Amino acid sequence: MPEETVRSLSVDGLRYSYRVLHRTGPAAGEATGSPAPQVTEPVLVLGGALQGMLGWPQMDGRLGPVTSVVTADLPGMGSAAPLPPGPSADLLCAAVTRIIDDLDVPRVNLFGFSYGAALAFRCAQRNPGRIARLLLGGVPAHISPAQRAHWRSATDRLAAGDRDGFATLVTEALMCLDPDRYVARRDLAYRYVRRTMLHAVEHSPHAADSVHRSLGDRPDFSGGLSGVPALVFTGEHDTVTSAERQRAFAATIRGCRFTTIRDADHWVVLEKADEVADLALRFFTDRPLEPAGYLRSVPHQERAADRSTA
Repeated sequence: MPEETVRSLSVDGLRYSYRVLHRTGPAAGEATGSPAPQVTEPVLVLGGALQGMLGWPQMDGRLGPVTSVVTADLPGMGSAAPLPPGPSADLLCAAVTRIIDDLDVPRVNLFGFSYGAALAFRCAQRNPGRIARLLLGGVPAHISPAQRAHWRSATDRLAAGDRDGFATLVTEALMCLDPDRYVARRDLAYRYVRRTMLHAVEHSPHAADSVHRSLGDRPDFSGGLSGVPALVFTGEHDTVTSAERQRAFAATIRGCRFTTIRDADHWVVLEKADEVADLALRFFTDRPLEPAGYLRSVPHQERAADRSTA
């Protein structure tokens, strides 16, 4: 059985924890009989607003043979202490840096998904020397007024005590329900996401605050980035932020590649869990992406936009 470690930390007096699933064994082609060095830097996963440290089993299984997988309940998530009022990005970046320091490694591979993509991007901007590679999925780079109104309706339902209505509206906001667009396992994903949202508001002390922060604490995807190998991906039918807008965001990162995964929407990590884990394995170990049959578009290298004319 792979060794698992959970460690507690604090930042600005806020308690939180992270989990390390240590490398499970030698990668393909390596000699056995003695512990082999890690093939790549540890992978730190930052998930969505209601995704905690135990929500990434597919990453454990696929990445475990080549590196350690690190997940976290950052402040405001899972069992961690609640966030104080006001913007939280800088505090959460400090919490991520504390994890890297506590791991006692110079750099990590950083994977940010959905809400976690904004945090991962900010961390890479603040301290690029600590990030070996940056993988961003389902990036909410643009949220329309209509989407924000939908989320406000959801929070109104929650404030009124209608947890079922809240879970339904949030699920609808995060999924492509257009019958003309094929999404693998759509019905299963819908039931799972709705049940997860309902469970979160019934059992998590942070659920309501996380939703309110998604409305009031807008992620900042400006400023660009250079010096960190990066890949942005999304489900081809992502309706939170379209693939076209995410590709435009990728173009602000120098040398970043962009691709889409076929037959998936924003919940690509659920609908195409094995494929996302395989994409992460390829990227974090510098293997070619192009042979992957689940990619709708060939991974394309973007050139950072010239912001001097913006």
